Amino acid sequence: MRFQLSRNAWHVCGQYLQRNFFQLSKRDKGKWELISAAGKVSNERNVPEHIQKPPYYYKDMPAGNTLGTPEIKNEEQLNHMRSSGKLAAQILRECGKMAKIGITTDEIDDFAHQRIISENAYPSPLRYVGFPKSLCTSINNVACHGIPDDRPLADGDIINIDVTVYQNGCHGDCSETFLVGDVDERGRFLVDSTRDCLDKCIALCGPGVPFNEIGKYIQRYCQERDLESVAAFIGHGIGSYFHGPPEIYHYANEAPGRMQAGMTFTIEPILSLGCGDIGLLEDGWTAVSLDNSRSAQFEHTILITETGVEVLTNAV
Repeated sequence: MRFQLSRNAWHVCGQYLQRNFFQLSKRDKGKWELISAAGKVSNERNVPEHIQKPPYYYKDMPAGNTLGTPEIKNEEQLNHMRSSGKLAAQILRECGKMAKIGITTDEIDDFAHQRIISENAYPSPLRYVGFPKSLCTSINNVACHGIPDDRPLADGDIINIDVTVYQNGCHGDCSETFLVGDVDERGRFLVDSTRDCLDKCIALCGPGVPFNEIGKYIQRYCQERDLESVAAFIGHGIGSYFHGPPEIYHYANEAPGRMQAGMTFTIEPILSLGCGDIGLLEDGWTAVSLDNSRSAQFEHTILITETGVEVLTNAV
């Protein structure tokens, strides 16, 4: 989950789209139900007093600073991150099973909220920079940060569910895009490709690897498959903080820095069947494609080890 746009993303994306928008917007993107407005959002759900809460629960705070030197975690921190990451992944899997025709995203949010607090954990999105719900649900042409509401899921939808939990002082962050009912061929291609792209990005990680290898790979992957990366949103460091350094760009870049053992961060590409340009709905959160194309996203929190990489958000 990533709320703050990268500093370079709008400039880079804008330059590219000025040259390529017409070509991108003419791609065949299949058929689905367009999301053009937010639905009714229910009241904030209660968090019991005994649940450990992050600082932003108690006061308005800006998004975390993702610039600077990435933290090297010690073994105690890593054990807490393994625990929170596993819990996030388990709840994400359970939420995915709820993604059926007729179920509302508010019902999924309610389920996730109750499951998280039942584990003495906190739903990290709630109150982060003012976000009103406990997870993000992004459907069809919503790229990310969709707010759960009263819209029932429809046959042919694709829905990204983004779950982050805060437990024992550490966050675990992951997301997956699920198919609802009978999804058309282009939609299935998009979801399968985005999952495959994330898996391959994780596989190339390890000590000494430049961070920018991730973005370079994603751009090559998209060019080979006639897809577009939504460049405005990036991966990020994570730990006791929701968002911190390093910044992980999902497009070709020359950003400095190399992975070191003990670093933890997310990789979370959003791939689109059309243009990668986005705008916000009136709620100030829901990011939609400007050419009405669908996108999919997958995300894991990973740890760089002495010999390679460990995925912290596995359900088993």
